[in-house]
Amino acid sequence: MSDWTPEAGTPPVSPPEDVSTPDEPDLPQEGPVADAPSFEPAEPAPLGVERTPTGRAEVDALLERLADADHLPADGHTAVYEDVHRGLKDALTSLDARPAGDARPAAAPGPPRPGPTPAYDNTHDHRS
Repeated sequence: MSDWTPEAGTPPVSPPEDVSTPDEPDLPQEGPVADAPSFEPAEPAPLGVERTPTGRAEVDALLERLADADHLPADGHTAVYEDVHRGLKDALTSLDARPAGDARPAAAPGPPRPGPTPAYDNTHDHRS
């Protein structure tokens, strides 16, 4: 880019092709530039995240499934993550299930109810 501007009323004229400005370094006009960045996606590579066993076989198997995403391109990660999320959600839901024969009623949905209101504390004589 340069500061060159035509005077008012004159037709536009292009600057000569062989003139370079300080803002535009001389680059080779033909052939690839040796240090040009590649715009191709990188190959899949493991992240190297260490997984600590939880002690629950079902959960550990799901966490190991996350390693499958290491070998897939980015657009394949979603299916793995959704599968693992679904499995972990099912595992958590199963923890809330009551065993057969448990006669206790299930808690009502919604926010917890406040406890009983304490009686007036008249143990202190509030005289001055």
